[in-house]
Amino acid sequence: MTSPYLFSPIALGPQKLPNRIMIAPMCQYSAQEGNATDWHQAHLGSLAISGAGLLCLEATAVNPQARITHGCLGLYNDANQAALQKVVDSIRAISPIKLAIQLSHAGRKASSRRPWEGGALIPQDAGGWQTVAPSALPHKPEESAPAALSEKEIAQLIADFVSATVRAREIGFDVIELHLAHGYLLHQFLSPLANQRSDAYGGSLENRMRLPLQVFEAVRLAAGPDIAVGVRLSATDWVEGGWDIEECVTISKRLQSLGADFLDISSGGVSPLQKITLSPGYQVPLAERIKQAVTIPVMTVGLITEPAHAEQILQNGQADVIAIARAFLVDPRWPWRAAAALGGKVSAPQQFYRSLPAGSPAIFGDIHTAQR
Repeated sequence: MTSPYLFSPIALGPQKLPNRIMIAPMCQYSAQEGNATDWHQAHLGSLAISGAGLLCLEATAVNPQARITHGCLGLYNDANQAALQKVVDSIRAISPIKLAIQLSHAGRKASSRRPWEGGALIPQDAGGWQTVAPSALPHKPEESAPAALSEKEIAQLIADFVSATVRAREIGFDVIELHLAHGYLLHQFLSPLANQRSDAYGGSLENRMRLPLQVFEAVRLAAGPDIAVGVRLSATDWVEGGWDIEECVTISKRLQSLGADFLDISSGGVSPLQKITLSPGYQVPLAERIKQAVTIPVMTVGLITEPAHAEQILQNGQADVIAIARAFLVDPRWPWRAAAALGGKVSAPQQFYRSLPAGSPAIFGDIHTAQR
């Protein structure tokens, strides 16, 4: 029987993954002043023993202003670093899973309430903060406008990404993913819907790509040769006149030439006017188009919940890695189910070896346990 492609190894630059399942970043909105908490310890610890090849932590802000909410993770001071180090050390003690961190700046989508609090922008006089963006254009018409970043502030922003990268390296992350998607700051620079600057950072595609590429180059250098560095991209805004798939192909090629180790393809987020028809794998064609243009690994994400569907995407050559998010919240052992369904093998803690009922597929390999 042919081994399932989903459980075959793959390299992301210097990092070797045992399978092609990535646990995608999922914001938890449960940090305190940017610091990871007991919630992160429990949440990530559970996912770390899932058998997935890569676990990516949620969007992590590079400065306090970069947080989506008051509850977002940060990596901009010593307290943030110490709290996250504790979580990473606990994961390392129980699992060999490769760990990634997604570095981000929310831009004009910052200073927001948590989703379960409604998600609306928090005014400064109600405990929020001044948001920033490429241009002074609000995300929604009823929201207050962000402040357009000056070139001096742009230089500081790049430095903040570098500082967070150095901290991530010191903590011991294997992979860094830069967030250029979902309507956050670097995506805002890419999209003409959010970027109406008239200087070197706006107007033409070359100018709109300038800051995201500068940030990538700086992070790639600061990360060093042992850390895989990749990018999450929104391949389209799903709005006429916005960022589109062909522009995404252009930046994908540029990122590869600058040393990107992988591309993680998503979509949307920059405008409430987006029109998306949701269905299982609705973003896969976007990843497939990017994969046709580059030679580095391409990840796909979005309503992929069934093992057979994930395997078919890989067999069809539409992507190289399947990134799964919310399905892991429902089923933290999703790789076990996939291995059983497809005939694959998955790693698991020895403490779990006796968990499979008699007659179950030998997804853990040849193991022998005895009851006392």
